[in-house]
Amino acid sequence: MARTLVHRGPDEEGFFLHGGAGLAARRLAIVGLADGQQPVYNETRSIVAVFNGELFDFPEMRHALAQKGHVLRSHTDSELVVHLWEQYGEEMFPHLRGQFAFALLDLPQKRMILARDRVGICPLYWSRQGDRLVFGSEIKALLASGLVQGHADPNGLDNIFTFFCMPGRRTAFQGVQAVRPGHYLRIDLGDETTAPTFIEKTYWDFEFPDRGYEDPGSDPGKLTAAFDELLGDAVRRRLRADVPVAAYLSGGVDSSLVLAHCRRLTSGGMSTFTARVGDRELDESAAALRTAREFGCDPHIVECDRSTLEQLFPKTVTAADCPVVDPNAGSLHALSAAVHEAGYKVVLTGEGADEALAGYVWFKAHRVIHTPWWGGTRPLVSAIRKLYERRYPKAPPGEFARINVLLGGLHAQTLVYHLTSIPKWLLLRDDFLQETLRETAYDQLEFDAGRIQRWDALNQSLYMTYKTHLPGLLLNHRGDRASMANSVEARYPFLDEALLEFCARIHPRWKLRGISGDKHLLRLAAMRYLPQRLASRPKAMFRAPFASTLLNDRPSYVRQLLSPESLHKTDYFSPAAVMELDGRIRAGKNRGPFRVFQEMSLCAVIGTQLWHHLFLGGGLCELPQWQPPLVADA
Repeated sequence: MARTLVHRGPDEEGFFLHGGAGLAARRLAIVGLADGQQPVYNETRSIVAVFNGELFDFPEMRHALAQKGHVLRSHTDSELVVHLWEQYGEEMFPHLRGQFAFALLDLPQKRMILARDRVGICPLYWSRQGDRLVFGSEIKALLASGLVQGHADPNGLDNIFTFFCMPGRRTAFQGVQAVRPGHYLRIDLGDETTAPTFIEKTYWDFEFPDRGYEDPGSDPGKLTAAFDELLGDAVRRRLRADVPVAAYLSGGVDSSLVLAHCRRLTSGGMSTFTARVGDRELDESAAALRTAREFGCDPHIVECDRSTLEQLFPKTVTAADCPVVDPNAGSLHALSAAVHEAGYKVVLTGEGADEALAGYVWFKAHRVIHTPWWGGTRPLVSAIRKLYERRYPKAPPGEFARINVLLGGLHAQTLVYHLTSIPKWLLLRDDFLQETLRETAYDQLEFDAGRIQRWDALNQSLYMTYKTHLPGLLLNHRGDRASMANSVEARYPFLDEALLEFCARIHPRWKLRGISGDKHLLRLAAMRYLPQRLASRPKAMFRAPFASTLLNDRPSYVRQLLSPESLHKTDYFSPAAVMELDGRIRAGKNRGPFRVFQEMSLCAVIGTQLWHHLFLGGGLCELPQWQPPLVADA
C-alpha cells in the first residue's frame, strides 16, 4: 500500500506494527528535514500517527505545547498531532490550522482517528472489509491492499454526472468512502467481547450571518486593510518551509496578488510557473509573463497545448482515482511536473478566491435570475424549471423542485449543475439511471436547508460552491492529485481559516457589487500592489477548449473508448445516445449556449470509460491498465 503512494512521498518511508494494527507513511520532506520521520509518537509511544499536509502555525503551537509540559523531539509539524491529542482529545481540531489528513492510533484507548482538514485540501479514504479497516491518501492504496475489489458504485458515479467531481462521502468504487472535509471518523476498535464502532463527526463547517444583518464594516479603507493583513499573514505562514517555495501564476488578479505578497515578504527572487494553452482566446501566459517580470521573478512558461493535454489525460484519470471531465486538468499535471523538475517541492496558488468572493460568472447570472420582477415574482426561475423539465424528460416529476427543497433554494452553482446534467439524463442507460436515483448526488450532500435559508442568497450560493465545486478543484482537477502526482505540495493562502471566516462575515456587497463587480474587496486590496489593468481585470476561466483537446483529431484511445463495443462492455451509457451526441458534435451542429455543456458531457463519457478501463478490468482501449507496484520493484 505504501509503495503505491511513492509519488506522494519519495523521500522516506516509515511503518508501525502492533498487534492487529499497522500504519505506513510516505514522506515528502519539507519541514524538519533531518528529524521529521514518520510515524510520530508521544513521549511514551502510546499514541502514534501518520500525517499528510502542513500545520502552518507549528512554531507557535510547538511553543504552546512545550509550555504545557509536552516534550517534542523533532522540528516538524507532524509531531504536533500526537501531543494535541494528549492535551485535548477530540477537542483538538480547533487547534489544527492548515491542510492535513491524518490517522492517529491511541493504544490504551484502542481508538483510531481518521481526520481531514476543514475544506478538503488533503484527501483520505477508507473501507471496511469484514473485520478489517483499510485507509489511505488515495484509493489506489486501498486497491493495493488486496482487500478492496474494484467495482463501480452507480450512486458515487452520479456525482460525476451531476457535479463533474466527487465532493462528498461516496466515491466511484463500491465500499470505499472519503472522510469528508471538516470531519473526522472515530473508530473504537473493540475487543473479544465488544464489536468495533464507527462514528463520523463534524468538527467544522462554513457559517454565514443571517439574512438582513447590518454591514459592520462600512469603511472601505478599514475593510481593505483588514483583508489585506489577513491575506498577507496567510501567505507568510505558507512560505514557511525548509525548502524553496515557488508560485503558480495566471494572468488574473488572484495569483498575482498572492505573488505580490510573496515578493513583499521575501528578500530573494521567486520562480513562477504559468501554463500556455493552445487557444489564443483562453491563453493568459503573456499577461502572466509581464506580471512576473514586473515583480522581478524567474518565470517558467509551460506548454499545455492540445497534444500535451491529450497525452496527459490518462495520467490525470489515474491520479484522480475517478473519472475526470475537464481535460484541462492535465495543465496542472504539466505545471507541477515543471515545478518538480526545477527542484521545488512547494508551490503557492491563487485558488479559493472565487469561491470566497463570488468570482464566477454564475454568481452574476444568479443575481439577475433572483431579482424580483412584476409583483415580486421571479419569472426566470419558472422559465428555468420549464426548460429543465423539457430538456430532461427522464427526470422524475417534480425533481427540479425536490432538488431546491433539499438544498434550501435554487443556488448559483445549482444553475450550472442543471446544465451539466446532460450525461445523467440523456446519455445513461435506463437501468443504470434508475440505480443512480436511489440516492442521487444531491441527496448525498446532506444539507441543513433550514440553516441555509437564514442566509443571504449570495452566501447560500457561496456555501453550495464551497461544498461541491471547490472539493472538485482541490482533488480531481487543480489540486492535490495533480500536484502530488509529481511530488509537489500546493498551498492555498485564500483558504486560510482566518481569511475564510472574515470573508464569510463581511456583507455580500463587498463580494459582488451590483451585477458586474465580482471580488470587490479583493480588487480594492489588489490596487495597493498591482497596476489598475490587472486589479480590475475581468475573471477568465482557466480552461482548455474541450472540442479541440479530445474531440477533434481524436487520439486512438479516445476513438476506442467511444466505440459501440466499449460502450456495451461497461453498460453505463446508451451507445445510441452517445453516438447521436457525438455525431452532432462532429457535424458542428452543437452550436449555441449549450455547446460547451454538450462537449463536457462527451468528455464525461470518455473520462468514465477511461477510469473503468484503468481500474476495473481493461479491454476498452490500447492503454495499459493500472497495476499496484510489486514490493520487489521498490
